[in-house]
Amino acid sequence: MSEYDSGDDLLGDVSADTLKLGAKRSRSGSADDSQKQSRNTKISKRSKVEDVEQDNKKNDELLGKFSQDILKESFGYDGFRHEQFAAIKTTLRGENALVVFPTGAGKSLCYQIPAVAFEKLDALNDDTAQAKPGITIVVSPLIALMKDQVDTLLRKGVAAACLDSTKTWEQIQQISSGIREGQLRLLYCAPERLNNEGFVESMKHVPGGARLVAVDEAHCISEWGHSFRPDYLKVARFVDEIQARNVVCLTATATPRVADDIAAAFNIKKTNVFRTSPYRPNLQLLAESVKTKQDKYPRMFEFLREHPGPSLVYVTLHKQAEMLAADLGGEGFDAVAFHAGLKTEVKTRIQDDFMAGKVRIVVATIAFGMGIDKPDIRNVLHFDLSGTIEEYSQQVGRAGRDGEPSHCMFYICPEDFYLRENFARGDLPSRQSLRRLLGDLFHRKAVSAPEGRVVKLNQTALGREYDIRASPLSILLATLELRFGLIRAITPEYTSYQFEARREYYSSVDSSQEGKAIRNHAIKAVKLYNIDVNTAAELAGLLRVDIIRKLNELNDRGIIMLKASGVENRYKILGKLPSTPEEIEAVTDKLYVDMEAREEDAMRRTQQVVDLVTGDTCFALALAQHFGMGLPDGKTACGHCTHCLTGKRVIMEPKLTPPVDIAGIKQILALCTVRDDPRFLARVAFGIRSPRVLQLKLQNLSIFGSLAEHDFKSLLTEFTRACEAANMGSKAKR
Repeated sequence: MSEYDSGDDLLGDVSADTLKLGAKRSRSGSADDSQKQSRNTKISKRSKVEDVEQDNKKNDELLGKFSQDILKESFGYDGFRHEQFAAIKTTLRGENALVVFPTGAGKSLCYQIPAVAFEKLDALNDDTAQAKPGITIVVSPLIALMKDQVDTLLRKGVAAACLDSTKTWEQIQQISSGIREGQLRLLYCAPERLNNEGFVESMKHVPGGARLVAVDEAHCISEWGHSFRPDYLKVARFVDEIQARNVVCLTATATPRVADDIAAAFNIKKTNVFRTSPYRPNLQLLAESVKTKQDKYPRMFEFLREHPGPSLVYVTLHKQAEMLAADLGGEGFDAVAFHAGLKTEVKTRIQDDFMAGKVRIVVATIAFGMGIDKPDIRNVLHFDLSGTIEEYSQQVGRAGRDGEPSHCMFYICPEDFYLRENFARGDLPSRQSLRRLLGDLFHRKAVSAPEGRVVKLNQTALGREYDIRASPLSILLATLELRFGLIRAITPEYTSYQFEARREYYSSVDSSQEGKAIRNHAIKAVKLYNIDVNTAAELAGLLRVDIIRKLNELNDRGIIMLKASGVENRYKILGKLPSTPEEIEAVTDKLYVDMEAREEDAMRRTQQVVDLVTGDTCFALALAQHFGMGLPDGKTACGHCTHCLTGKRVIMEPKLTPPVDIAGIKQILALCTVRDDPRFLARVAFGIRSPRVLQLKLQNLSIFGSLAEHDFKSLLTEFTRACEAANMGSKAKR
């Protein structure tokens, strides 16, 4: 007996003779008349497309009723909210969908209910060809969300698991067994997991197939999203590779332009885009302007005393989180710091304690809160300037999910701009660095692979060598693929495969070609076996992927403990790469213009946040309009934000920048001998860390950040003049 029953008790008064459900997977052929059962006990299996189209409306109603009952029986809710109902019906019909709901509006049910429904629907359809109900794969970048949702689903009796970096070997074995046996209904994984060739291959052979791929935080797909992640570009290819039946994309923060990008990536019809306004009537959006950062402290202490309850305080840097949590503790508040630099077990404990009410205030970077579904958060405070309106919207959306009144306070002062500018200016490499990188990339020797001509890159080493941060380097490589069509990212390879043999490895006999190749070419060191999979595949006349699949199979069965390391990114060359200096210069020029635009776009996004809380309009209306929507019933004011309550704008004092300190410029030039990159020197003056800064250990010198209060572009102008003068002098000597 399956862990789910037939589902007949969920149908209530629905007549089974008319229940033609769209979740059944397509297959060729139709049943003979002699095989058809009474329409009172079986689902009609019509073969004509026109019959299905005729019944679409009725089927949607029945699917809706079915989903409503699952919502109640499996998840304990009485009714759907917003556009959940429509999105779930669309997904169960086998169509792709995009869900744009505000934070806390129940996006996860739009894939959790279908994941539960598939087995029940197959039983009702008497689909004997569908031996297993398949699996729903949830792609999410948030370990906290995955952990929280999996724990919740398991408590509800839904078979779910997540593959993430915190799992032990034994836990991975258990998950692999659940996948292999077709027992799991939902599998959560990070987008980076889709780069794992073993994982991709295993997902092609899941019993029952991939019924649904849910793409959470789908705005990361768009180049114009507020947190574009190139790894998300591979999700669409992954869907095709594993032949997933359909896709549902979910996000809380998609502007109209970003929504169009997502829809295009997954071929989503406009009628299958479901949006809900971010407006939450129980949230009071507030803002205060102060002269200096120091002035924020007494305001914040007073606010938290007047508004007790679970609270989140957002800052930008790890050190800030720790210092502010200590300051709050000194004032008698129960506060802890949370940031990405903490050990996994510490972060997990803080998260669990906050959820359980053991900790009242968490001072956190953006790393905290994503996917945390704590209903009674009463306050969200922004001690620092948010990078984007989307980020601000996500964070305030974590307050008051229980519908009770909650407060969101934003403190702002002129000093706030420095950190945001530091991030933006640090992501743009110098033109010289970009030119050298492209010269290396385009002249790199290609190797033959089953996919074609391939170049292999270690992105960490590239970033260090050419002074480019990891994020902009990933975006740069993605741009070469998306805009120029020169290369295409393919499945990365691990450069090292090792395994520890269990007792079964020696006692079992594997007569397959792959098994023999592994035994013949695995070389034992002290404890671990090392195997060069490329050599093993070549000598055995097999494909590399065959060896990888067998290694993963042996690992999943507990015969070996596999350890893969040394990720090497691989790119297929799509045509003739630029090779002459003129051709490389042309690509450099176009790329640099694009990257400069990204830098200015980052600054513009920060200014949008400032404009929202200092503009002459209702905060809630301005927030909704940013996402292409408005307030309910055409209202032009919420009536309870700072602007509505005071009837006037929040005024922030202008940022004052001193004239360029020539003496400070000279001091930096005296202590730093670099003259090939004026942008690098400007970074040192402004206090921006980069791979080259760290390599030269300049962050430890007094000159690092010594001109942080200056205008960055003015610094860049001065250092450009200095570098040009130095180069002219060098040429004159020659």
